[in-house]
Amino acid sequence: MYQLIGAPVSLYTGKVRCYLHFKGITFKEILSTPQVFKELIIPRTGVRYIPVLVTPDDQVIQDTTDIIDHLEQRFADRSVYPVGPCQRLVALLMEIYGDEWLVNPAMLYRWANDENREFAIQEFGRTRLPGASDEEQYAAGLEASGPFAGALPRLGVTDHSRPAIEHSYMALLTELNTHFSAYDYLLGDKPCIGDYGLIGPLYAHLYRDPASGRLMRDQAPQVASWVERMISPDANHNEGDYLADDQIPDTLLPIIARMFDEQVPVLLETARLLEQWTQASPDSTEIPRAIGTLRYRLGDMEEERLAFPYNLWMWQRAHDFFNGLGTDDREAVDTLLTDEQIQALSAPLTIRVQRRGNRLERQQ
Repeated sequence: MYQLIGAPVSLYTGKVRCYLHFKGITFKEILSTPQVFKELIIPRTGVRYIPVLVTPDDQVIQDTTDIIDHLEQRFADRSVYPVGPCQRLVALLMEIYGDEWLVNPAMLYRWANDENREFAIQEFGRTRLPGASDEEQYAAGLEASGPFAGALPRLGVTDHSRPAIEHSYMALLTELNTHFSAYDYLLGDKPCIGDYGLIGPLYAHLYRDPASGRLMRDQAPQVASWVERMISPDANHNEGDYLADDQIPDTLLPIIARMFDEQVPVLLETARLLEQWTQASPDSTEIPRAIGTLRYRLGDMEEERLAFPYNLWMWQRAHDFFNGLGTDDREAVDTLLTDEQIQALSAPLTIRVQRRGNRLERQQ
């Protein structure tokens, strides 16, 4: 039997759990206690991140995208990767948008809201000391959650940026609510890899935490309903399929535009900084988790954040798919995108990255 090692409070654990339910894969969920970290996660993966999947043949896989891709090879029926070029590209874009950009509002609403923060601290404590008293769990949760709460400035989540992040998130909720009023999932009646990118932040933080959960249910009830479909093992999404003829709903276009306006400039600047880092460190193969700082923009607001090259590993997936399309497929995709979006996807990635041993390296 598969074992999913994670925690209810974990953004990325929620992503994999939803996927396992959709595929009907039998699994046992194991809480990532300090003992599990010490005895399994750290020695078997070399890093301190969850979730981790242990396969029936004792393979240990870390990173949600690697986990899903591993399982897709073994459970090929009802793939979460659409076949059509337009739908496949949109699915890949929405995965990186959810995985790597919606972390910002997810972290803001969890750690800058008192009610959510208190809830999360207790949840961290339940994970660390599942059998302890409430007081012991709270103390343990306060210690365990410190690095997460302290990460906000590194993401560019500050008092200065907070109004702009909240405004962007509320606008996104409105756009998603419009879309999910007409469609059960991003691309029709079956979830795609993009749905799984979005579900991590939109469920584990923004739906499950109490204050942001009320906000979602009040302001975007159709988004809350989509979350509930995604997390339910008994949801009826096993019978549906993607829209016919590689159709992309018009209701997704504003969300795609939001991604290209907000996140893609950060990705392109990170690629430029990685090129600079490589020139300054020509003998270094392993890439640090952060390679300097950059300025990002939301509307008229600008703020500084760290540049995370892991995001480029995710961006390569969409970038490579787009640039590897044949003539007919490329023409179909180009009708979906604006000239600026095509230019961004076409921008060369002079430094390629790869994951090896759960660490990021320059691809030789």
